[in-house]
Amino acid sequence: MAMIKGDICGQVSGFALPILESLGMELVDIEFARAGRDGVLRLFIDKEGGITLDDCADVSRELSAILDVEDIIPGHYSLEVSSPGLDRPLKTPADYARFAGRLLKVRTFEALPDDGGTKRKVFIGRLEGLVDGNVALKLAEGPSASIPLDKVAKAHLEFEF
Repeated sequence: MAMIKGDICGQVSGFALPILESLGMELVDIEFARAGRDGVLRLFIDKEGGITLDDCADVSRELSAILDVEDIIPGHYSLEVSSPGLDRPLKTPADYARFAGRLLKVRTFEALPDDGGTKRKVFIGRLEGLVDGNVALKLAEGPSASIPLDKVAKAHLEFEF
């Protein structure tokens, strides 16, 4: 019976978290995709001060050894370990606290009003944090917005020049 993507990502996460913790890093995201018969497993990792190429190589080496033994991914696949980049996604409530003060782009599942009453699905503004389960933003064009965390489809940092 073939494993579904969520199962693979969940199991890989279980193997990766202890490795990352021992190296002082965090798991930002995991993706698994099929490309024809082959698969691509992507891990996005981060740490205070940023990720280096050596960090990615260390995690890749340790995780590859475990995945080879456990053999949870059917068929051929490539393992890619990288930084989440300058436009890092925010996934956990702790991310919203950690990146308070930074410029953020939020996409919602449905159109929601900002504090000025304008409905939209895309909000760009300065992250004020997570307040009572709501993402608090001071929008670039003036008003603020309070977006329920469960309505956030995707949130990521915006690069500032």
